Amino acid sequence: MAEQKIALITGGSRGLGRNTALHLADRGVDVVLTYHSRAEDAEAVVNEIEQRGARAAALQLDTGNTAAFADFAAQLGELLQTRWNRNHFDFLVNNAGIGINAPIVDTSEEQFDQLMNIHFKGVFFLTQKLLPLIADGGRIVNLSSGLARFSLPGYGAYAAMKGAVEVLSRYLAKELGPRGIAVNTVAPGAIETDFNSGAVRDNKALNDGIAAQTALGRVGLPDDIGGAIASLLSDDNRWINAQRIEVSGGMFI
Repeated sequence: MAEQKIALITGGSRGLGRNTALHLADRGVDVVLTYHSRAEDAEAVVNEIEQRGARAAALQLDTGNTAAFADFAAQLGELLQTRWNRNHFDFLVNNAGIGINAPIVDTSEEQFDQLMNIHFKGVFFLTQKLLPLIADGGRIVNLSSGLARFSLPGYGAYAAMKGAVEVLSRYLAKELGPRGIAVNTVAPGAIETDFNSGAVRDNKALNDGIAAQTALGRVGLPDDIGGAIASLLSDDNRWINAQRIEVSGGMFI
């Protein structure tokens, strides 16, 4: 009998992380999700996952605070032992993030550092710290953005971090290949979530404008991304590696 698959999703209490967790649960994958401060939201997602027949747990983590990663890895290792009788998990989804919209000329060093710590430095060192806990033959999915391909004013710093993550993903794929670990990047286009204060979801003019620039004629929904990530982590896609996969409906093509 095949061993139960377990995924760790950072920022899994809301938005794309939550949606990915639910899609994986529907495919029979157990989930550990992290949250920054919304413990109640995280527990609600845990309950939703368990209602779908999978097992789940939530752990607090600030993905921008590298000093906390060693303790988090130890806590995760203990959870895997006590809850699953396992020493390893299978899928790492580096999803946690924030949005800062500021022209380059107005971007402060504080804003830059915050984006760097969460979107690149945090991804780099959290992945590094968790590598001993990822099973050989496992998978890593890093979240990027369509903004790493097309350019919209106000997202220079954010997009630069995502571009760095895309390069990092290729190097991870190369270095982790001997362990059979595949690493890919999923780059969502504009999605209706509460990201960036829900601008894409709640601003009709912005939503309509993006839809007009998207080949499939609408703005993306969380299900579009969660489903794509869950599919990428399935055995059907085990030979996809070191790729940037944009999930944008054909935005700005």
